[in-house]
Amino acid sequence: MEMTMPTSSSAGSLALAVTWEARPGEADAVADILRRMASAVRSKEPNVLRFEPHRSPSNDHVFFLYELFTDEAAFEAHQQTDHFKSLIVEQGLPKLVRRERVPFTPLAA
Repeated sequence: MEMTMPTSSSAGSLALAVTWEARPGEADAVADILRRMASAVRSKEPNVLRFEPHRSPSNDHVFFLYELFTDEAAFEAHQQTDHFKSLIVEQGLPKLVRRERVPFTPLAA
């Protein structure tokens, strides 16, 4: 599923709710990829405030990621990193049967 980024005139954080479903036999490999990605993001991307992968306890092929970026520019920069291109695009996505990404922005006070 392709994601449409929100367009906003005000700067603010951007959250993503992401669901991945691994192909049969690929769940453990996907879990490893997400662990490595989380480590890379934490050590190399200060504008990514959260990159938290989770695995469903009832279906080990389903993963949920919570990602929080300082702003849309941080999200765009995240997608250009070597670790995103290698771990997500080259290694992770081919192991999936489904990927959904839903963006969220803060509610105005």
